[in-house]
Amino acid sequence: MRWTLWVPLMLFAFFVGVAGYQLFQPKDEFIPSTMIGRALPEFELPAASETRPGVTTADFKDGKPKLLNIWASWCLPCIAEAPHLESLKEEGVEIIGVAIRDKREDVDEFLATHGNPYTRIGADEISAVQLEIGSSGVPETFVIDGEGNIIHQHIGDVRARDVRRLLEILEDAS
Repeated sequence: MRWTLWVPLMLFAFFVGVAGYQLFQPKDEFIPSTMIGRALPEFELPAASETRPGVTTADFKDGKPKLLNIWASWCLPCIAEAPHLESLKEEGVEIIGVAIRDKREDVDEFLATHGNPYTRIGADEISAVQLEIGSSGVPETFVIDGEGNIIHQHIGDVRARDVRRLLEILEDAS
């Protein structure tokens, strides 16, 4: 009979232990795209900048792999990744940008201040393309092969340590 008094206390201790364990586990906020290995959806975006044309799906189907960078002028990590995108551009990588929920004048100011590694920049005013390709935030960078297929997703800002890896993935996609 006495052991039955301990059962509720032991169950409570078990649940507190499980909850405490979960509190100290690393939080995974990144959601990988389910579009990896699939073709880019069909889209056509108007120009987001005075200095670059807009973007269509056809721009990714010329036989050369490219980076598709999802970004915004109001995004602080996008500022941090700007010099690393410039490094990729200097290595001969073609980078196509999609500006999310942005104004043309803000995009142009961002590019004038932080550099412009893009050959084209599309304006995704309601994040429709962003959501279609499975991007969960900004910045995100996708490697697109020459046939327009998504082969890799880099979640978060591109940093110096990521440049070599992205170059390797692009080389493998050739």
